[in-house]
Amino acid sequence: MSTINPSTSPSSTRRAALTWLYSFLALYKREIIFLALFSLITTALVVSAPYISKLIIDKGLLQKDFDALLFFSCGLFFVGILSTLLSGYNRIKHTQLSGKILFALREDVFQHLQKLPSTFYHQQRVGDISSRMDRDIAEIQRFAVDTLFSTFSAILGLTAATLMMIHLHWQLSLILLILVPFKLFYLFKMRPKVERKNIKVRESAADISSFFAEKIPVIKFIQSAGAEKQELDKLAHLNHSFLGKLISLQITEFWTSAIPSTLVSLSRAVIFLIGGYWVIEGSFTLGSLIAFTAYVAMAIGPLQSLLGLYLAWQRLTVSLDRVSFLRQQPLVQNDAQQQELPEQLDGNISLNDLCFSHTPETEIFNNVNLHIPSGSKVGIVGQTGIGKSTLLDLLQCHLLPTFGSIEIDGINLANINIQSWRKRIAIAPQEPVIFRDSLANNIRYGHPQASDTDVYNAAISAGLATLIFKMPNGINTTISERGTALSGGEKQRIGLARVLLKDPVLVILDEPTSATDKVTENQIIEQIDQLFANTTRLIVSHSGKPIANADMLIEITQSTLKIINAEEYNA
Repeated sequence: MSTINPSTSPSSTRRAALTWLYSFLALYKREIIFLALFSLITTALVVSAPYISKLIIDKGLLQKDFDALLFFSCGLFFVGILSTLLSGYNRIKHTQLSGKILFALREDVFQHLQKLPSTFYHQQRVGDISSRMDRDIAEIQRFAVDTLFSTFSAILGLTAATLMMIHLHWQLSLILLILVPFKLFYLFKMRPKVERKNIKVRESAADISSFFAEKIPVIKFIQSAGAEKQELDKLAHLNHSFLGKLISLQITEFWTSAIPSTLVSLSRAVIFLIGGYWVIEGSFTLGSLIAFTAYVAMAIGPLQSLLGLYLAWQRLTVSLDRVSFLRQQPLVQNDAQQQELPEQLDGNISLNDLCFSHTPETEIFNNVNLHIPSGSKVGIVGQTGIGKSTLLDLLQCHLLPTFGSIEIDGINLANINIQSWRKRIAIAPQEPVIFRDSLANNIRYGHPQASDTDVYNAAISAGLATLIFKMPNGINTTISERGTALSGGEKQRIGLARVLLKDPVLVILDEPTSATDKVTENQIIEQIDQLFANTTRLIVSHSGKPIANADMLIEITQSTLKIINAEEYNA
């Protein structure tokens, strides 16, 4: 099952979600009004065609008037051509509008996701989040634009067709009016079943997406472990579960639409029977009967669309709840409290009564106080899992203190614009993120305005000369996704090149040379010490070289930090 299990949202939450959705429609209200007017004109042309056919039969054929036949036939041809052209243009504009709104919805939710704390992503599956961003937002867009536009057109068509049927023979029109309430009652009874099965299908689809998101990046490990059959069996089980739920949904939706369709077929047969009898008696013209049956067909289509709106609403509520879950996740920081950092920062860092815990049972820091002077080289050591990465996350505002504060030059990080602070940090993690892009753009990532010369110089300084030389297009060669074709050391050098490209207030190096040889390690550390001699540097390392000659050595122990000397650490 999916990690995220949406429950039925309260009505206020649902209203808030709908308000969010239709705020995007308001941005394109001119295009919407324009398309609505086009739909009105197109509907008028389409509705006129059966009546012109009636005139062709009654005024031309039955009365053997060739001039009338020629006139009305030309009129029918003109109406058909014009309605076809308008429909094609309307379809193109509709697709354009749908795309704009779909992209705007995705960009809005993705913008929110970028502001969420890292703990959210630790608790959720990437595949499930991707499913919500892809399938569920597309479903929301389809309802907001496609379904509602088709509903508007259906109302226009149904209204026009009904008026024309009443005009031709109001008694026959009563047959359809009697059947509609039965259809609505039946759909009302089917609603809970459709909604429940829709939720199960979405969750099962998310399970499959999560499977691929988790397994594809580690195919090499699966092969090494000889677990191909095991993983294939898991996928087969997920596929079988999804197919079963999908078929169950299809059966339910079939019966939801089959009964109303049967009633429609019955109404058509009754109309032909009664109307044909009146034609034989001479109280109803043949042209009127043919036109009436055409209007019945014209009314049934919009009626089915309006009845389908009910099912579309059920799909919308499921998707809206799933996407609303993402949008309702609390941000790391309240935007209203943000303030910009000053241009000039020295880089003094202070931890004041810092407390942090992921849960009440897992206390990481308890009343920690520490001052790091600007320009200091600080080594951070400690056992695995003791809190080194948590401290770095707190300094980058991926996490906020449970109590106390972290300050930069006396400014509380909890009150500043996170993006402006992170732009002043250069970080080289132990496992740098590598994108499927050129080597140059990977180095330039986070500093897009850097010139080609600066990027190249940073790459050379980070020890990437050999890699650049052996690549077919040099520094402009595209790297595989996640850097699967690169060694661990090459990935780390790319991370270091990113650091060398920036002019930061704080440099964070997390095991920066763990995958390099000793010669390269010495070169890189000397380069960093030289280029960032006056910049505050925090270096997490289990080896001595990266933190050699550190101005301060901090050891993280259970719930606290303590300053130690090199001799004590080596001992």
